[in-house]
Amino acid sequence: MSTIDYDNYARIMKAIAHPTRLKILNLMRKECPCVKKMESVAEASQPNISQHLSLLRNLGIVEAEREGNLHCYQIKDQNVKIILDTLFE
Repeated sequence: MSTIDYDNYARIMKAIAHPTRLKILNLMRKECPCVKKMESVAEASQPNISQHLSLLRNLGIVEAEREGNLHCYQIKDQNVKIILDTLFE
């Protein structure tokens, strides 16, 4: 019998339930944006975006890919992608 990690699911749901993170994640559904693009879409500063991305990375929700000097992000957790697709489609 498998066990469900409700604590982890609750952490993930809490993380994505923030307006700025929702804007960032919705952008990531469509493309692999760099931080500069996220700043304009989320209307937030670079340090603020970095804090949000750090939380999302630590929970395994997103991952970064280096493209030259830029870090571009994508959704890593497919369950989160399904949740976002349900919300925004």
